[in-house]
Amino acid sequence: MEYRTTRRRAMALAVGTTGALAGCLDGVANTAGGASDGGPDRGPPAADRPRHVAYDPDHLHGEVVSGGPDKDGIPAVDDPSFVDASAASVPGDDDVVVGVVRGGTATAYPRSILVHHEIVNDRLDGVPVSVTYCPLTGTVMGFERRDTTFGVSGNLVNNNLVMYDRATDSRWPQMLATAISGPLVGRTLREFDLVWTTWGRWRRRHPETRVLSTDTGYLRNYGVDPYGSYTPKRGYYAQEYTIFSSLADDDRLGAKDIVVGVRTTRGAAAVEHSRLRRRGLADLSIGGRRIAIVHDPGLDAAYGYALPATTTVTAASTGVVVDGVRRPPAALPFDRVPAIEAMWFAWAGFYPDTDLHA
Repeated sequence: MEYRTTRRRAMALAVGTTGALAGCLDGVANTAGGASDGGPDRGPPAADRPRHVAYDPDHLHGEVVSGGPDKDGIPAVDDPSFVDASAASVPGDDDVVVGVVRGGTATAYPRSILVHHEIVNDRLDGVPVSVTYCPLTGTVMGFERRDTTFGVSGNLVNNNLVMYDRATDSRWPQMLATAISGPLVGRTLREFDLVWTTWGRWRRRHPETRVLSTDTGYLRNYGVDPYGSYTPKRGYYAQEYTIFSSLADDDRLGAKDIVVGVRTTRGAAAVEHSRLRRRGLADLSIGGRRIAIVHDPGLDAAYGYALPATTTVTAASTGVVVDGVRRPPAALPFDRVPAIEAMWFAWAGFYPDTDLHA
């Protein structure tokens, strides 16, 4: 079932208190604001190749709706601080975090913080990046940003976060990573991989990790999820409804079933996460290009790789066997392809031509 309402109303229903809602949406500290701070040459860097987009930008722009909060009403974290894994304020072992390793440094971003801010403008190994999360579609994605920063526009398309860059005010649906309006319309962002896992799994793999601190500069109750509960799932996450209309309907899976999707310049494909977990590997073909999605059982995470046509890959209990050589899932000797975990309705909405791996 599908509801047309505002995100503000849905958050109030999930939390059950207007007081918690006000704490989620109304900024206490100053944000960088919505003003443009430069021209197109100062915008975020473009990907080497564009990603597949199934719709014309004008059509997508016409499908944009207000999510309730104004521009920057959900404030990005622009000056993040971190604590080490031994700090008292770190997440619980079963709490979801978003992890990344750059330049030998492991960093974790708790979902409990991201759900209140959706964007963290950070630097990893000296590179300006944005770590982004859309709770309505269950998607985490990382982008390089150069000298600009990203903010939350307050708008949605296909229930997905529409970001804006503060250099040009171009509008970027997170999942598409491609501008649908503004001076940079049609440009595709440069992505990097993030890992969706639990704090316990991440800390065991990376005991020296640092973790985003709750000292964000904003007054928030980071122990309360405005949409319900993710572990265990309650509220929005456990229901089949979507808050706004989807771009397309596809009943091959349940609306909130989690898939891992990949896209190239030629198309898109996905595999149900639970199926990937059981089988360890999905060998896909997108427009004649071979892509493997590999499961990492230690993190319960997924990675995408572009495979040569003649390479043999098989799943094993302790890794992936590539041409007879056992390798860790996170370190196959091939080019990475961003693998995105998403709710099925969101993936199928943006990519109605997607292949679903059986």
